[in-house]
Amino acid sequence: MHKPALVAVDPRVDPADCTTMAQVRQGVDALDRALVALIAERQRYMDAAARIKPDRDAVHDQARIDDVVAKVLTSAEAHGLSPDIAEPVWRLMVDRCIAYEFSVYDRTRS
Repeated sequence: MHKPALVAVDPRVDPADCTTMAQVRQGVDALDRALVALIAERQRYMDAAARIKPDRDAVHDQARIDDVVAKVLTSAEAHGLSPDIAEPVWRLMVDRCIAYEFSVYDRTRS
């Protein structure tokens, strides 16, 4: 079983202190690598959900989707992330995670 270490973000210049596009790009690239690692970990939770859920109808849970998005929007506000970025990004990620979970559920039960 894959047990990743905590995600470490490469050293980077604080955005407010960037004076060159090279610094901006270095920071964005470092964050992208960290985000990929975190999303991969999220995907492993979808593997677990597909293994645990008792039936296929439990894979799509609208109440849980609404709860996740509400929590993300609260967290986004606290971190200064625009809801115009946070909500569509998370809705798309949740949608893709559900599709992934369906595929894992079907593959592991056929």
